[in-house]
Amino acid sequence: MRLFVGLGNPGAKYAANRHNIGFLAVDEIARRHGFAPWRRRFQGETSEGTLDRERVVLLKPTTYMNDSGRAVQEAANFFKLGIDDITVFQDELELPPAKLRVKIGGGIAGHNGLRSISSHIGNEYRRVRLGIGHPGVKELVHSHVLSDFAKSDRPWVEALCAAIADNAGLLATGKDSTFANKVHLTLQAKGIFEKEDGGEK
Repeated sequence: MRLFVGLGNPGAKYAANRHNIGFLAVDEIARRHGFAPWRRRFQGETSEGTLDRERVVLLKPTTYMNDSGRAVQEAANFFKLGIDDITVFQDELELPPAKLRVKIGGGIAGHNGLRSISSHIGNEYRRVRLGIGHPGVKELVHSHVLSDFAKSDRPWVEALCAAIADNAGLLATGKDSTFANKVHLTLQAKGIFEKEDGGEK
């Protein structure tokens, strides 16, 4: 069994924020794979289903980002899950928009959601880092993550979430590098990376 945690802030005010791309990703997994309706528990919302014959619980903490770890710990304890059964979908400033990386453990780079989760369950959980780009200067980071995606961002956000959902079974069965490669190739085929590939990687 796996626990897939999407990070974000609850409520309509934050729904389209860059900080909420983790919520968007797990929402798309639930939608594309016919998961059960969302229900409130574990200080969050959960939806259950199956990916490649692996039982998966999706969790969206409703504690606000800074306290995400409370919801994750409660769900993990209830299902008796180890840290290697937990995957967190997070926004990542240090990756260009639409880029994705999967890693286990590592630093939290000032991400309050990760800080909270690490303080509650330890640090060696899997992170699916979803690039939202950096505003360029530290002073603008807060407003950048808490502002909505621009209209011009919607094509890549939708394509990224769709590719994640389509290949989520690979993640559920521990094929992390294959998952990341397939997502990247899907976006490349759709021309999502054309603008960036001429510049910085």
